[in-house]
Amino acid sequence: MKRMINTLTGLSLLTLTMYTSALSAQDNKTVPQGSYQNPLSVEFGDPYVLHVKGDKYYMYGTGGTAQKGYGAYSSTDLVNWKNEGQVYFASNANGWSDSTARWDGAYWAPEVYEKDGKFYMFYSAQWKENPTNEEENFRIGVAVADKPTGPFVDLNKRPVFDPGYPVIDANVLMDTNGKMYLYYSRCCYKHPVESEFAAWAKQKGWFQEIEESWVYGVELKPDFSGVIGEPVLLLRPPVKMSDKQAEWESRSVTTNEVNRRWTEGSVAFKKDNLYYMMYSANYFGGKNYAVGYATSASPLGPFKKAANNPVLQKNVEKGGVVTGTGHNSVTYSPDGKEMFCVYHGRTAATGDQRVVFIDRMKIPKKGTLIVEGPTTTPQALPAK
Repeated sequence: MKRMINTLTGLSLLTLTMYTSALSAQDNKTVPQGSYQNPLSVEFGDPYVLHVKGDKYYMYGTGGTAQKGYGAYSSTDLVNWKNEGQVYFASNANGWSDSTARWDGAYWAPEVYEKDGKFYMFYSAQWKENPTNEEENFRIGVAVADKPTGPFVDLNKRPVFDPGYPVIDANVLMDTNGKMYLYYSRCCYKHPVESEFAAWAKQKGWFQEIEESWVYGVELKPDFSGVIGEPVLLLRPPVKMSDKQAEWESRSVTTNEVNRRWTEGSVAFKKDNLYYMMYSANYFGGKNYAVGYATSASPLGPFKKAANNPVLQKNVEKGGVVTGTGHNSVTYSPDGKEMFCVYHGRTAATGDQRVVFIDRMKIPKKGTLIVEGPTTTPQALPAK
């Protein structure tokens, strides 16, 4: 299961009161001039930021005030955001999803890209074509609009493609050679995987099996009508306990939280002819959600996970108040010189509600990525 907590609907009165108080404190807190402070006053998950040249920044995400679709925010400085309302509705003329399915249709993780003067939204939702009545029947769709604030209308009355299993968390890379690539996460649903962790958890009597989600990549057709070739497996959780990535990527299992290990929320970009892929691991609804990255000389791998993973994680063990950091996107300051990691997290004050954070990230040398967060203290405004 994924992204069930994506609106204020269903939260307890206590949590709602805590969250409202937290936002009031956020709005009224004293922040030094020339600074900003996390979390921002945007309350949704899986934030994706698009910077439109000569215009503004636009942020899209899961939940918030949107119902059976997606909303958007706009900003000129990456800090102060204006609610632009709902920009995609499942009921559009070409809608292919089932808004009556579980999780209200599961409209998750939208990302918007500009191409040839049009704006394309990639997203995941429950597919109405479900003859075997699968609980998780997610597929990836693409909708188009003339403006970043929509209204977005699906390109076709079907998903982009059907790999035969549920998929979420679409991310697109427009490479310098003109080719485009779609990255996504195969869901954990009905995907049990043998590993040393699965054997260990079964021996302890915790779980009979461990399901996993894996990140794949595939080339996109130029008109986004489908894919070219077969998807390639790029990232998955470690099989062996001795793997250097094993501890941080397996905390949802080793803390007896849930019988799943995730590799999801991928975001790919190219810098100095090297491909970087950031990804999130662990249960999105828990405190252990965290971000790592991998690098490759090719857009379809092989990708090698970084030695300094995770690069973004909870800070409560170090006296902080932030947990559940993950599903990020990458953007740049208005002057184009500073790189920022935009992600969701939770604080002691916001409780279960996911809120948006923005922190600086750097590549001090080729192949090494650092995120300077999570922060909740005043930070210098993005450079203009």
